[in-house]
Amino acid sequence: MTDRKTKLAIILITSLFFLWGFALNLNPILIPHLKKACQLSDFQSALIDSASYIAYFLIALPAGIFMKKFGYKAGITLGLVLFASGTFLFYPAAETRHFGFFLVALFIIASGLTFLETAANPYITVLGDADSATQRLNFAQSFNGLAAFLAPLMGGTFILSGKTLSGEQQQAMSSVQLNEYLDMEAASVQMPFVIIGIVVLLVAVLIWRTQLPEIQEEEEIEGAVKGSIFSEKNLLLGVAAQLFYVGAQVCISSFFIRFAGQVAGIEEKTAAYLLSGAFLSFMIGRFIGTYLMKFIAPPRLLAIYSMINIVLLIVAITTSGMVSLYALVGVQFFMSIMFPTIFALSIRGLGAKTKVGSSLVIMSIVGGAIFPVIMGQVSDISSIQTAYIVPAVCFLVVLYFAIKNNKVSTIKLGASH
Repeated sequence: MTDRKTKLAIILITSLFFLWGFALNLNPILIPHLKKACQLSDFQSALIDSASYIAYFLIALPAGIFMKKFGYKAGITLGLVLFASGTFLFYPAAETRHFGFFLVALFIIASGLTFLETAANPYITVLGDADSATQRLNFAQSFNGLAAFLAPLMGGTFILSGKTLSGEQQQAMSSVQLNEYLDMEAASVQMPFVIIGIVVLLVAVLIWRTQLPEIQEEEEIEGAVKGSIFSEKNLLLGVAAQLFYVGAQVCISSFFIRFAGQVAGIEEKTAAYLLSGAFLSFMIGRFIGTYLMKFIAPPRLLAIYSMINIVLLIVAITTSGMVSLYALVGVQFFMSIMFPTIFALSIRGLGAKTKVGSSLVIMSIVGGAIFPVIMGQVSDISSIQTAYIVPAVCFLVVLYFAIKNNKVSTIKLGASH
């Protein structure tokens, strides 16, 4: 490939990191919005996350099989087509105001994202000089963080109306007036998602028409695999820790806007902007955490951050007003290093089992489908504030994993969540 074609390929693959980060981080906007438009309980609205994250569990292996047979370029293109198809389905879903339709659309979007995540990390490393592969990967990952910052900012501006009716206000309306209000709320997702779909399709066309290298899979030559992968106790503990961590991360973000309204009296648009700031603190936290690992062993830093987050969540649960809200913003900062640190510690020392072990850790992203539903159920029974005990318990599992790995002094971080 020429330098010009290589640069174009790097730009296109880097754009994938931004696209899937943007799509996933719209969920915290969609949860309060569709709760209102489709008149859902907190438990039902949490199914938005379930529809997205269950795809990682169900589609990851089929995606890998597809790419092994047809190549990474075909897999990326199919992933983008699925992504775009799901976004276009938001238009008829909003017309019918049928929540099940929205869930199908979200599952299709997430299925496409699974293809993109499976391919993008290895692809970016082979585009260009091997010596700068890590630098390219970290550069691409920064766009994932940028997307997390922009998604709630833009979603809050173009999707949320800032108008939420109380139960008394809804009862005072006629059925015609109420339906007009709900239809207007549902319709606000149509154009933003159509525009996203068009952009994604354009990227798919560019990817398909661009010359990209095929990745040659290396044979495992470092000796035979000894024993079952399920005999690796640290890996299994890491899978559990990642399952609970991703569950906590999704819980904290997804119910942030509802929490801000109920506990601090902040309307949804302002809350969306605060969530964007929280995601910015997450991105900054990753840079600071990576720097601190030069002086503090990664498992120890993971343990410290886990304990801080448990304390912050206790503050969020037991106080009120802006103090509780700032505590949740702080949690975002201290979550920043957790996914890549757990990932790296989990697969450490696996040798020829590394690929299979990595797949198991990635599949544990399904925690994002499980714990928000539990949290939604707790919220319906008690309150959204009390429900934040769910991520607090999740961080206890992360803390236990960190303590068990306390003797590890150095690891290499490279995961993109």
